[in-house]
Amino acid sequence: MTATLQALGFDAHDPHRLTRFWAEILGWESDGTVLIPTDDTGFRIRFVAAGELKAGKNHAHFDLTSESLEGQRNTVARVLDLGGRRIDIGQSPEEEHVVLADPEGNEFCVIEPGNGFLAECGFVGALACDGSRAAGHFWSKALDWPLVWDEGEETAIRSPHGGPKITWGGPPFDAKTGKRRVRFDLGGPPAEVDRLVSLGATRLGTGEDGRVELADPDGNEFSVVVTR
Repeated sequence: MTATLQALGFDAHDPHRLTRFWAEILGWESDGTVLIPTDDTGFRIRFVAAGELKAGKNHAHFDLTSESLEGQRNTVARVLDLGGRRIDIGQSPEEEHVVLADPEGNEFCVIEPGNGFLAECGFVGALACDGSRAAGHFWSKALDWPLVWDEGEETAIRSPHGGPKITWGGPPFDAKTGKRRVRFDLGGPPAEVDRLVSLGATRLGTGEDGRVELADPDGNEFSVVVTR
């Protein structure tokens, strides 16, 4: 039995505020500080209280899609009304996507209509990760999700059941300087931990809640909830 991606974990200074913000943006249901998808996105979003404030750019961000220019403008306006803001991460004036941040500075993009790569992926078009081709191949095998893009140093995977793509943009990317604020939460039987290690993961230890903590080939932390 292959491990499943149960949730995307976000460190948050105020988990309840971020839960409310993203519930409004995505139209998902909430259970405490967990967002439950109302579309074909196959994983939840879990906001975890963290003492440290965000510093630096996240290594992973959402790309939200648009069906029209009006839809793109409406999404941006809703984000700003709910406490988000526009940010500059070096994008050029010619680029048609809009770069925004949530109330705690977590970056995300609202993609222009007509983007063929994200066609049929839903409102959450992708989780775009700063990382290597090796990481993309690792996660394809770890989750048993097929590679839907593998060209040069860029890779992407997508669940066979649909939903967002997860992409890795290849070099150059920022050096890792601390624990990632965005992480994968997996679930699987005990043997899955050994399988993940055989694929290239590194054991980091066991969390207080019994989660097995590991890192992928790029050093990005993730956890496995062992099921019996």
